[in-house]
Amino acid sequence: MNTKPHCPSANLRMLGDYWTLSVIQALQSGEKRFCEVERTLTGINPTTLTNRLKKLEKSLMIKRREETVDKLSVTYSLTEKGRAVLPVIREMALFASKFA
Repeated sequence: MNTKPHCPSANLRMLGDYWTLSVIQALQSGEKRFCEVERTLTGINPTTLTNRLKKLEKSLMIKRREETVDKLSVTYSLTEKGRAVLPVIREMALFASKFA
């Protein structure tokens, strides 16, 4: 089945990828650099984190911002679409704690 990126099932499938919800949660407190996100997510492989960030950016859930002062600095933050997922994640956590 070929789904388009804007299709709801494509977004749901992407959210089901391992680490994706954790990356979104890591960004809920605001803009973070790659290393800050990586430190928040103990055990994530840097390649996996890079892949998740790229997917989330492509799906417009996060925004990547580049800034050059002395050297290139890249930060990531949630978009409105990404912030809209946070209540769903909280409800999933409540469900898991109640029925796990």
